[in-house]
Amino acid sequence: MSPVPTIPTTRTGGAAFPPRSDFSLVFPPAPAWVRGAREAVRTALLIARREELVPMAMLLTSEVVTNAVNACRRHRCSVPVTVTVSWMSGGALLVLVYDGAPGVPEAYDARARAEEERGRGLLLVRACAADWGVCRGPGQGPGKAVWFRLVS
Repeated sequence: MSPVPTIPTTRTGGAAFPPRSDFSLVFPPAPAWVRGAREAVRTALLIARREELVPMAMLLTSEVVTNAVNACRRHRCSVPVTVTVSWMSGGALLVLVYDGAPGVPEAYDARARAEEERGRGLLLVRACAADWGVCRGPGQGPGKAVWFRLVS
């Protein structure tokens, strides 16, 4: 997968980074925060009465945030991870996860063996999201954002 240069437009029509959001959560790149990010997305969907999106949004958020935390830990990056959740036109949900680690994630880790539990998270995102991609973060740093869009 080649990097996507921009994120999808928000409900206001702009393509700014980060998009206009219903909320953002910023936390250190530690595994303990994955659950909090997943629960924050769940809470936002329940408040918006979009229960039909909850299971998939929680699963994909967990995958993307775990990837971000792991990338930061692997590269000893201390930049906080940011999860931004936005509503787009038509009621689509946009989840964007930024981390400060270098590199662009691959949709499949060719080194992963069939019995391994790791290496296929972005394949799941690709299969389940209406759309997804990777873009560079703000500024000239090595960071990137992985985003996905869900529709009901």
